[in-house]
Amino acid sequence: MKTLSKIYNLTFTFYLLPFAFFFHEGKPHNWHDLARTWAWEPGVIIPLVLSGWLYFIGVRKLWKESDKGRGVRRWEAWCYAGGWFALFIALVSPLHPWGRVLFSAHMTQHEILMLVAAPLLVLGRPLIPFLWALPIGWAREVGSWGKLAAVQTVWRAITNPFAAWAIHAVALWVWHIPALFQATVNSELVHTGQHLSFLLSALLFWWALIHGRQGLMGYGAATLYMFTTSIHSGLLGALITFASTVWYPVYLRTTQSWGLTPLEDQQLGGLIMWIPAGLVYIIAGLALFAGWLRESERRVVKREAIRAVTSEE
Repeated sequence: MKTLSKIYNLTFTFYLLPFAFFFHEGKPHNWHDLARTWAWEPGVIIPLVLSGWLYFIGVRKLWKESDKGRGVRRWEAWCYAGGWFALFIALVSPLHPWGRVLFSAHMTQHEILMLVAAPLLVLGRPLIPFLWALPIGWAREVGSWGKLAAVQTVWRAITNPFAAWAIHAVALWVWHIPALFQATVNSELVHTGQHLSFLLSALLFWWALIHGRQGLMGYGAATLYMFTTSIHSGLLGALITFASTVWYPVYLRTTQSWGLTPLEDQQLGGLIMWIPAGLVYIIAGLALFAGWLRESERRVVKREAIRAVTSEE
């Protein structure tokens, strides 16, 4: 019962923390203070703006040349917009500097990158609009590079579902080693490397399972890898949640003013990885499993149709 009570209290605290941000130390932040906490870093803003602009220009050109919704469907374009906005929230909003004082905020930032931004960006099929946004000569040059045997070999290797699953799992577990995680708080360069590895490995993982199902196992393999990711990430979250000592001492002096002990903050962060994040993987796994059942049904119908035609002959 004590364990359940702790989980309930931490979950309740999680939902109150955003309000605490605006009323830190009993006083609401004014707009000037709030604006200063946004991370307007050129190294983040420029790639964000460029990726959004390329996608918008590419989709507009594509739909102008063909019917609206061709090549990239409307819902896919909305998915990309949602993923782009999630990136903005994770990397530019006050959540970014907030992650330097609360482990739970830092964990929330990572989950937004891997479980909101990454799958939505992948569903948006950005490579097509990006190519359409480029001048014709550049697009052809990029296309010719993509046809090189070495490039295709590497791409097939890293987008193999098992390889993508393993890369994502290694990135997740390695970066939560205390020494490495603490380094991300003390060094912006290391922090950037962590975010890049989380985002890129998550993009690879989601792309391999959503668009790269054309192997022998197809949906079946994708479903398996999604559920096993839910298990191992949930295990890491549970280990952090129920740890009896503080894993990340860098937060020892920064959590008290937010009404949390360092251990409670750590437990809250582990809970975020364990339950909400695990739920996303489970829902995605169920969606893939439903797709697997539909695909199996289509194959049976097709096989029966071929058999009927053959028997008539």
